[in-house]
Amino acid sequence: MDLKADSEDMDYRRPAPIEVFAARSTLHGISHMFTYKRMYIKRTLWILFFLASVGVLVMVCVDRVQFYFEYPHVTKLDEVAASLIIFPSVTFCNLNSFRFSRVTRNDLYHAGEFLALLNGRCIRDPHLVEENVLQILKERADFDSYKPRPFNMREFYDRTGHDIKDMLLSCSYRGEECAAEDFKVVSCARKQLNVF
Repeated sequence: MDLKADSEDMDYRRPAPIEVFAARSTLHGISHMFTYKRMYIKRTLWILFFLASVGVLVMVCVDRVQFYFEYPHVTKLDEVAASLIIFPSVTFCNLNSFRFSRVTRNDLYHAGEFLALLNGRCIRDPHLVEENVLQILKERADFDSYKPRPFNMREFYDRTGHDIKDMLLSCSYRGEECAAEDFKVVSCARKQLNVF
């Protein structure tokens, strides 16, 4: 049995030399450090620059991790004493801008798509609507032989928007009770309410 002949027949794949890897690599500078060319000064400079940049990277990372674990915080507090404070402006923001119970067939006809209730003249996503709401929506969205009336967006907003009397559960300011009558609407677009 001839081991030399067997070993010559078998195709052994040797790992590629470091120069081949460096030539194909996208790591910046490695192709200059490991090259077939015999430029020792240039290779030495590239190795020094590469090691210096890795050292700076490690140093910056260690510094930032140490800074993070110090849990730094800055607190700045300015205290101002006031004998009389004016009642503040209050803004009520309700994600449900319109009350469905106040929406009419005419409102749906003109603003159904704007309210995301209709898609054209059809109910939008009926499988996502509660059963009792879906039934009311079907009745109001039936536009067969319906004659629409003129539509006024401001009147619609005032009629279907939320009322402070329904939203204000309790209110007190400087020890005195306040009520819905103490507020007034100053901006219809945002329902911002100020003391009256």
